[in-house]
Amino acid sequence: MGATIMANTAVVLAIVLPIVALIVGAVAGILIYVLLMKNKIGKSKQLANKMVEEAIVEAKTLRKEAIADGRAEVQREKKVFENEMRDRSAEAQKTEQRLMQREASIDKKESILEKKEANLDAKLEGIEQIKNNLAQQQEEMNAKKAEISTAHDKMVAELERVAELSKEDAKKQLIDEMEEDAKRDAVKIIREIELKAKEDGEKRAKEIIALSVQKCAVDHSSEITVSTVMLPSDEMKGRIIGREGRNIKALEQATGVDFIIDDTPDTVVLSAFDPIRREIARVTLEKLISDGRIHPGRIEDVVAKATKEIDNQVKEAGENAMFETGVFNLTPEEIKLLGRMRFRTSYGQNVLKHSIEVSHLAANMASELGANVNVCKRAGLLHDIGKSIDHETEGTHISIGVDIAKKYKESEEVIHCIAAHHNDIEPKTLEAIIVQCADAISGSRPGARRESLENYVKRLEQLEGIANAYAGVEKSFAIQAGREIRIIVKPDVVDDAATVFLARDIAKQIEAEMQYPGQIKVNVIRELRSVDYAK
Repeated sequence: MGATIMANTAVVLAIVLPIVALIVGAVAGILIYVLLMKNKIGKSKQLANKMVEEAIVEAKTLRKEAIADGRAEVQREKKVFENEMRDRSAEAQKTEQRLMQREASIDKKESILEKKEANLDAKLEGIEQIKNNLAQQQEEMNAKKAEISTAHDKMVAELERVAELSKEDAKKQLIDEMEEDAKRDAVKIIREIELKAKEDGEKRAKEIIALSVQKCAVDHSSEITVSTVMLPSDEMKGRIIGREGRNIKALEQATGVDFIIDDTPDTVVLSAFDPIRREIARVTLEKLISDGRIHPGRIEDVVAKATKEIDNQVKEAGENAMFETGVFNLTPEEIKLLGRMRFRTSYGQNVLKHSIEVSHLAANMASELGANVNVCKRAGLLHDIGKSIDHETEGTHISIGVDIAKKYKESEEVIHCIAAHHNDIEPKTLEAIIVQCADAISGSRPGARRESLENYVKRLEQLEGIANAYAGVEKSFAIQAGREIRIIVKPDVVDDAATVFLARDIAKQIEAEMQYPGQIKVNVIRELRSVDYAK
């Protein structure tokens, strides 16, 4: 039993001793941790006290610096204020001096005006005296005039008696003789000037040739804006329109062209200002009619193919124009714009063919006159390039053409020729005048441009009406499609000298009152026939 107690005691001790050791260790650890924490807290307090002291020192330093900066700023503001006050004081002194000078000047002017007023009073008194003298002299002159008039009437009566002519008859005869002499002298002077101009030599001849054909064709007033497509039968119109108009709506939407289907048999009219779109619509419609399948899906495919085909034609036309005229180094964009002019017309004249013709004419004229052939040829080809996009861009075809030429780096000479070919600006070079003349020649030659019969007849009637309104004109005939008017005058009313003046007067009136392409020749004819019979 004693052994059992000892064993139990040993077990209890084995359990209790580690627990006690653990508790003792824990207490020791806690004590050590407390000591460490007190040490850290002491160090932290020291660090905090040090930081506070440093902060106080730094605050004092900043306060001193702020006070110093404030005092400096106050000093600066004080100096600025003093300077401003000094400047204002000086300005006030200057203003005061100016006012004093002005006041002195006004006083001086017042004294001068007083002197002038006194002088005027003296002069007025003198004028009154002069008026009195003039009135007396006028009375004397009137008396002398009466004496001279009486003597003149006696002298005129004596002259009429001696010459057996009245005063009016003598005056009329003298005026007629002087008028006849003046006409003869004027005609003689005109002929001498013309002969002198012909003898001025090659330089003067070039100027006369270049300036003689400067009247350009008038701006177009109407353009062909429609194309027609012939149909195999009237039944095709219904297929083009489609159910509830869906086909024609698809066509108009895809091409941007108005399709006009009316009572005209076997015909569809395409209307649009843009000639390229109108041509694409025409090709599209012809392909659809030929294929026979007309529906919105098919329309879009055919429009795309027609657009590509027209683009190729435009490029080909521009390249052909470039090679035909010998004008190279054009940009692809310029070639495309030239090709677009193939589908553009002016008074029925194809603009691309007109430009090629102007290029050839300008080159020939330049070679004859010794001008720059390359500039004339290039400017002649490009002078109407603005017409290729004038339906899409605001402005005249001249301003558009100048912008295009500047955009693609054309020379100043070519740009000036384009700008001056319709006299929008004054032509300053011989090449500009040559291009202007070539443009007028190409546009005004017979058959080049379309003109309605009504306008043509009106122009002829107006020509003959202007000529017939002049005194002494017996008959007038408009010939050569209105480019010449022949005027027959009465030989007993209009003499040889008067025909020159009559032709010039009629030409000036035609220029002032009419619009026409090119020029009109005024030909006055005076013929005297003497007839007798032998019996």
